Amino acid sequence: MEGVEQMKFILDTHTHTIASGHAYSTIHDYIDVAKKKGLELVAFTDHGPAMPGGPNIFHIGNQRVIPREIDGIEILRGVEANIIDFEGNIDIPQAYLKRLDIVLASLHDVCVKPGTKDENTRAFVKAMDNDYIDILAHPGNPKFPIDIEEFVLAAKRKNKIIEINNSTFTNPGRSGSRDNCIMIAEKAKEHGVYVVVGSDAHISFDVGNHDKSMEVFKIVEMPEKLIMNTSKEKLKNYLRAKGKKLEEKTSIPFK
Repeated sequence: MEGVEQMKFILDTHTHTIASGHAYSTIHDYIDVAKKKGLELVAFTDHGPAMPGGPNIFHIGNQRVIPREIDGIEILRGVEANIIDFEGNIDIPQAYLKRLDIVLASLHDVCVKPGTKDENTRAFVKAMDNDYIDILAHPGNPKFPIDIEEFVLAAKRKNKIIEINNSTFTNPGRSGSRDNCIMIAEKAKEHGVYVVVGSDAHISFDVGNHDKSMEVFKIVEMPEKLIMNTSKEKLKNYLRAKGKKLEEKTSIPFK
């Protein structure tokens, strides 16, 4: 089995532009840095409108104007939807979800007050019933304790990807995330559930930053076959199998 340190991570599924309100870079900024870092694909996943300062829903819906490829970097049009209650409802209407290539869903304490372990687990598990949701983002956040076994088994049943969020390890508001993420990764490996590293970049310099999450994968000896970051086709085939269209690329150079 190839060691994690030998794997090349060539895509980032979790980034935020200035549209998210508390992020600091444009699409152009991200493409410039992604190219310099050797990335091949970037997903733009600005926050849903329930996030204070977040974009209007029209920003999420109008991403069809973003080219499929910019200066050799493939683009996925997406969103980080906010789970807004313990029934797993999110802040993106289905009509908008249909237009997107990739949908992350996550819990933020400014959008829903943290509940009990059972309530938080239920929020994630119920959100997985939404066919348009692909990735459960930063589930290791200790502000939202979950039943890890139940969470991972639900992801397996419902064919969802679990994110090991790189920025969560350095976020002072999420102290304790590393231990949770190790346990989540161990269970994902045990049950054969796909995982992905998202940088959760809020500035372009962080795009493709996977170092902390790779340490977790190294600790648990995560097999390459379960990691989405090593292959564009692996990720795109997963999305296409779920009905995401990923239509033909439109391409523009970056000058």
